[in-house]
Amino acid sequence: MVDKAEITPATWAVRGSFHSLVALLVASVVVAVLSLARNGSHFPPLVPNDAVSLRSATGATPSCDLFSGRWVYDNASYPLYEEKRCTFMSDQVACEKFGRRDLEYRHWRWRPHGCDIPRFNATWLLERLRNKRMVYVGDSLNRGQWVSMICLVESSIPPDLKWISYRHNHSLIAFNAVEYNATIEFYWAPMLVESNSDHPYNHRLPERIVRVQVIEKHAKVWSDADILVFNSYLWWLRPEIKVLWGSFGSADGIYKMVQVPRAYEMALNTWSDWLAVHINKSKTQVFFVSMSPTHDRAEDWGGLDGHNCYQETEPITREGYSGSGSKPELMQVVEAVIDRLRTRGFSVRILNITQLSEYRKDAHPSIYKRQWHPLSQEELADPTSYSDCFHWCLPGVSDVWNELLYNYIL
Repeated sequence: MVDKAEITPATWAVRGSFHSLVALLVASVVVAVLSLARNGSHFPPLVPNDAVSLRSATGATPSCDLFSGRWVYDNASYPLYEEKRCTFMSDQVACEKFGRRDLEYRHWRWRPHGCDIPRFNATWLLERLRNKRMVYVGDSLNRGQWVSMICLVESSIPPDLKWISYRHNHSLIAFNAVEYNATIEFYWAPMLVESNSDHPYNHRLPERIVRVQVIEKHAKVWSDADILVFNSYLWWLRPEIKVLWGSFGSADGIYKMVQVPRAYEMALNTWSDWLAVHINKSKTQVFFVSMSPTHDRAEDWGGLDGHNCYQETEPITREGYSGSGSKPELMQVVEAVIDRLRTRGFSVRILNITQLSEYRKDAHPSIYKRQWHPLSQEELADPTSYSDCFHWCLPGVSDVWNELLYNYIL
């Protein structure tokens, strides 16, 4: 169960029966006013009750790093929803649907050192998003986080007051909560800038090409959003990448192989320049989700050589663990670009999900997902050869990313 900080009421010194009677009358009036305020409106109170969980045992509000902590087994409070009950669950992350039977990965709660994360409240979030637009922009990991968010909020909306639509050649998926006039969307742009992998389905190409200085095709779709959640990491996991100066199909285009950290920096500079010029910083909240670690090498955490996340059922408990699936040099590029944006008066908050996700070798789909191509006999004989150790089962780790995001949005 979630541990709550103990709240000790102030002690009133009451002397004499007259003072006692006055105190009683005052307390009664306060209770009555609060009751009327709560019952007379469908809006939630201005401060969520769960905010008290950010307090320490002394009652003081500590300086708490939400991203430093440990996973606690909690089968009373988690999962926050059921996979089968989520209308918009993706076959890429629906592990139970595709045969996974060890479901303990759903019952782990992230607990920061010194405080707790306020429990997710869908009504609260929808009130915050009333008449607003929230857009996740990035790759399939960000799409998984979008699916998680939809699963978290849809249980609070009657079926006839929600709908989903596909626009812009299916690159943009929009979920709308009609009662709130709130949309939560995902836009496919795995490199953020333009690339030959921009088609949301036909992007499995033998050679990846990126136009590091061009972003307008994507940016015009999400330029008016009130909350933007970006990510871009998985598609950059290679030593070098082909960069194009010019247009696709143009005879005068210049191609050059560039080391990935440098190409990544150029792409993010284009992204940050666009934000600084086109986004209303007083209106729009902007987040960047840090790299999502992979678990392709079991030897990283003391497992057998040649194995990966397949058949892993427990988190890693060694605090500070970091495996070979994370590339700190790429995250350093993100931090440097965002720091430069800050000097220009534009704030982007990094949602630092890397370390807490490092521990969760047990929470990937592995073989329990839709297979996009028929498996060969060789693959079937060796499940580790086709295990997905990149994405995350839902319910699961991506829900915690959204709980942290929720905390900052509110």
